[in-house]
Amino acid sequence: MKIRCVWEHNGDDSILFADNFVGAFTRGNSREMALRKMPTEIKSYLKWTGESLPNSFETAIIQEKQSELTISDADSDVIFDTEKEKLSLSEYTKMKALALKSALDFWTLYQAIPDKNKSCLPTRKTFYGLTPRTAFEMYEHTKSVNAYYFGEIGVSADNESTILECRERGFDTLEKQRDFLENKIYLGSYDEEWSLRKVLRRFIWHDRIHAKAMYRMAIKTFGYDVVPNIFMFEIM
Repeated sequence: MKIRCVWEHNGDDSILFADNFVGAFTRGNSREMALRKMPTEIKSYLKWTGESLPNSFETAIIQEKQSELTISDADSDVIFDTEKEKLSLSEYTKMKALALKSALDFWTLYQAIPDKNKSCLPTRKTFYGLTPRTAFEMYEHTKSVNAYYFGEIGVSADNESTILECRERGFDTLEKQRDFLENKIYLGSYDEEWSLRKVLRRFIWHDRIHAKAMYRMAIKTFGYDVVPNIFMFEIM
């Protein structure tokens, strides 16, 4: 199986996105390090989606983006060439289902944390401020992009109630637009290009980043496996 990778980098820091596995990604101090991690990421991703594992993987970089962002903190603004293509209803339905599954699984993971305000992680500053440390901070941060992501493609949304409920409302509002499957390209905040395909990918990617962080924090803080490994990721 070929993993089609989009490489975004700033100097030595790299993020690789798999454009044929929506939301899957790896990071590394170099392109080679990120590439080495990709087969493991795709295995865990396929376990999460319930799909069968292939016998072997082959990675290929199909697009490159030189960035001025803080890539090491997972800051990203790339839009894939494939994210500028129109969407069929069947594609949209499949990608939406994954984005909602991702929100539900993130909510379930959060609910399983025994003390949502306890963390052993040290304070760390990133491009957007202090890194979320507790389960509560990670959950609130992850939920808070709902209005932002939908807003970048002209959809009015909010961050109220659970991460799943506000995401569902955003999709409901989106689907009231007759031409939403045209996948129009928008120039959003900070001159970043957005499309519906990109929003769908960003939801899953962002959930996956912080689900991994929350799971690892819980293991370190509580000393044993107290939460379900919903996202089926390797602890690396």
